[in-house]
Amino acid sequence: MTKAELIESIAKKGDFKKKDAEKALSAFTDSVTEALKNGDKVQIVGFGTFEVRERKARDLINPRTKEKIHQDAKKAPAFKAGKNLKSAVEEN
Repeated sequence: MTKAELIESIAKKGDFKKKDAEKALSAFTDSVTEALKNGDKVQIVGFGTFEVRERKARDLINPRTKEKIHQDAKKAPAFKAGKNLKSAVEEN
């Protein structure tokens, strides 16, 4: 599903105009992004949790050249599905 298809689905299910659905989706994504940037966790009960996870520094090997590459530690966004979302996906 693309962003445009998601906006259309939100508009239909919520009985919104497409423009309002797009604003709502943008507000949601901006709010989650801002919270994660601030180190907060966003938990939507039944749906899931957005959080930032630390990745350790590690050494990698380029399979083509066999050259060793060092990758520094970094932070990465992560999503853990909630119980209701897992159940809904399992049903199909």
